[in-house]
Amino acid sequence: MTICKGCGVTLQHKDPNKPGYTPKEEGAYCQRCFRIMHYDDLLFSLRDTIPPEKIIQEISSKEGIILWIVDLYDFESSMIPELEFEFKKRDVFLVCTKRDILPKAVKEDKLLRFVERELKDRNLSIDQIHIVSLKDSVDSLKQEIKDFAKGRNVIVVGRANVGKSTLLNRFLQKKDLTSSRYPGTTQAFLSTEIDGVTYIDTPGIELEGSMIMKVKEEDLIHILPTKEVFVQIYQIHENQSFIIGGLAQIDFETKEEASIAFYEKDELNIHRCKTDNKEELWKKHYGELFQPIPMKKEFETIQHEKQNEKEDVVISGLGFIYVSGNIDKICVTVPKGVTVAFRKAMI
Repeated sequence: MTICKGCGVTLQHKDPNKPGYTPKEEGAYCQRCFRIMHYDDLLFSLRDTIPPEKIIQEISSKEGIILWIVDLYDFESSMIPELEFEFKKRDVFLVCTKRDILPKAVKEDKLLRFVERELKDRNLSIDQIHIVSLKDSVDSLKQEIKDFAKGRNVIVVGRANVGKSTLLNRFLQKKDLTSSRYPGTTQAFLSTEIDGVTYIDTPGIELEGSMIMKVKEEDLIHILPTKEVFVQIYQIHENQSFIIGGLAQIDFETKEEASIAFYEKDELNIHRCKTDNKEELWKKHYGELFQPIPMKKEFETIQHEKQNEKEDVVISGLGFIYVSGNIDKICVTVPKGVTVAFRKAMI
């Protein structure tokens, strides 16, 4: 039995519409991985194929340290409550990726304090915390992980799309493992030896409450940034609403001055309007000016009273909105099931 070198699925030569198909019997990669790696062509979706509980059960059965990968830009979505018990009884090395997505002007010490605060709020004590940009050299990080592992296996865990396979490819200095923006890229546990250390790459654990799971996969390119986000800043002094593509609405109730900053992919169309006019504009331009749109047009609204002088409104999979000043109430409308969180400001 031969497995795909890129995603771990068992290779087969009979059905091109099923996972593992390769037209060449001697091929090292399935056709799906080959198309993703060379043409960014998905062929078909595998984002819902592996039950999260199966992945977590197998992680728990393996010996070694945990290399936990989180997405700094989408931090809340990277949390894995189902694995917190495992984190508390193991040696854990935490790597926060996608530093390069956030503004360069933000000091790393500030980001580190944010991560430590968020982990403390979850009652998690992590042995090592590192913030990295996957575009920079990772040689020192690789050595620190090796020193920390002390001969043990390194089990690489994380939510879908946080950069697990991308980081391992950087350690390997070649693109052996398939990495992409599409959830479900890695389909099995894959062992790779790097400088004498055995790394076990695991399938990404499903992003249940993320916008990533609510849009068509061809639309992910429009919402997932691959370079530093362009911060869009607005000053308001009365009730105002913002429409984010065809994916979200956010209303601010205030009679005083406040500052709003959007940390999202710059090609997402953010439309500012008076709250009284919002619904009329939404109905008129939905799916045209306001796009991309979710697969299901079912929305829900979350209301929040601002608690801190500076807060972030986090829409899972879509980025976050920094809010500063006197805001009485914030209402966020998103596709049903998308997680919305409110936190002390990261930046």
